[in-house]
Amino acid sequence: MKKDKCHIRKNDKIKIISGKEKGKVGKVTSVNRKKNRILVENINMVKKHTRPSAQNRQGGIVETENPIHWSNVMLMCNKCMNPVRVKIQKLEDQKKVRVCRKCNEQIDA
Repeated sequence: MKKDKCHIRKNDKIKIISGKEKGKVGKVTSVNRKKNRILVENINMVKKHTRPSAQNRQGGIVETENPIHWSNVMLMCNKCMNPVRVKIQKLEDQKKVRVCRKCNEQIDA
């Protein structure tokens, strides 16, 4: 599977732009670049039926987060407080940083 360039990293604040969770804001907990999916805190919760085991003696129904495709989210700018597109900009010391397209503010993780 082809890996796309993903502008989202762990601990970024994002907003869901499509799907059943549209409009919600959350924090990214992990990024899977091979499958182009991200895991967001308390977003896309699903119920999973588990059997009794050594770790979980009771068994039953457990709620977990499911990953969503990264194209369904947009990065939130700290200054604008809006979902924004980003551009990559090089600094003097040849370091690349993400920059908000609306206010040209540097976006930190």
